[in-house]
Amino acid sequence: MAKSFEELEVFKRAYKASLQIHKISKNFPKDEIFSLTDQIRRCSKSICANLAEGFAKQIASRKEFKRYILISLASSDEVRVWLRYCLDLEYINKEEWQNFRQEYLEISKMLQGLYKSIK
Repeated sequence: MAKSFEELEVFKRAYKASLQIHKISKNFPKDEIFSLTDQIRRCSKSICANLAEGFAKQIASRKEFKRYILISLASSDEVRVWLRYCLDLEYINKEEWQNFRQEYLEISKMLQGLYKSIK
């Protein structure tokens, strides 16, 4: 088991993806700043934040860590919804969408695996 949340491969991958989401969303229209831009940034970062918080709480309860992993999983799936909006509104192109979609599918799979690995 990892000694810190930063050692978790899924954290590293989600963190990197959230940075990419943040950077690409800087090019979204200004009228989206308090809606789509904010939503996609928050849920992509939420994956990392919930992994960190849950990791710390596992000292008291493994069940609590599993709950936070589920929250991270929900956020990962939510990112995919917002990415679909980004594609359909033409804020990102199809290749960017496919790359992000694939990355978040992998992150979701990793979160599912982490959840199952905790007894």
